[in-house]
Amino acid sequence: MRPALSRTVSQIVAGFCGGSSPRCGGPSIAHMAPSDETDPDRWARETEQAVLDHAVALAPRLGWNATMARAACAAAGLSEGDQDLLLPHGPRDLAALLSRRHDDRAFAALAGVDPATLKIRERIARGISARMEAGAEDLEACRKCAGFLALPHNAEPGLKLAWETADRLWTWAGDTATDWNHYSKRAILSGILVPALTMRWFDGREAAEAFVSDRIDNVMTFEKWKAGKDFEAPLRKVTEVLSRMRYGPKAEA
Repeated sequence: MRPALSRTVSQIVAGFCGGSSPRCGGPSIAHMAPSDETDPDRWARETEQAVLDHAVALAPRLGWNATMARAACAAAGLSEGDQDLLLPHGPRDLAALLSRRHDDRAFAALAGVDPATLKIRERIARGISARMEAGAEDLEACRKCAGFLALPHNAEPGLKLAWETADRLWTWAGDTATDWNHYSKRAILSGILVPALTMRWFDGREAAEAFVSDRIDNVMTFEKWKAGKDFEAPLRKVTEVLSRMRYGPKAEA
């Protein structure tokens, strides 16, 4: 999902678009990119954000689609060849950039909060709220982007972005699990984030906050119920039976 150029800009700029390559028509990327050997990816990051600024402004009128992506790149002075290098997946790449911008904005807002002073449910609620409000600053663009990611062929990148946000939220909340709980926590939180963000964009903050609170209550109730269960007992029983079939009963001491 992350635009490929942001990882290899120095090689692509030097080798693919050097001089006046016909693929890059107009002002080539090589001529636009500053020479910075200490941070060769700086140009790509800055150009991505410039294009994203235009996308946020254009999306309310054009929607979140290939037409909008092209218009945003053109507004930033990029040719079609430049766009192919910077945003090979067009509106999908812009959706990823928007999601990560809102993640960064949310965690900047949470910088003054010490999660250790909050209960786990409070940490998650605070984190989701910050993420929702970070996106609400670009409300109309978020609505268009949400519609784009809701299309069947965009379900996979949408879920990956939700997982990415959930992972960052759990890391901020202090989660250090490395077993299956690491994945189950993120899966559950992703399942809350997607509808919560959608509700925030279309139904408002109050409805979204109430939804998050109810879902967290559901999860906490489930966790309390699960804590009193031994889910590995059936597996141990089957293993014990198979062991007896293979090796016979245990010898008496």
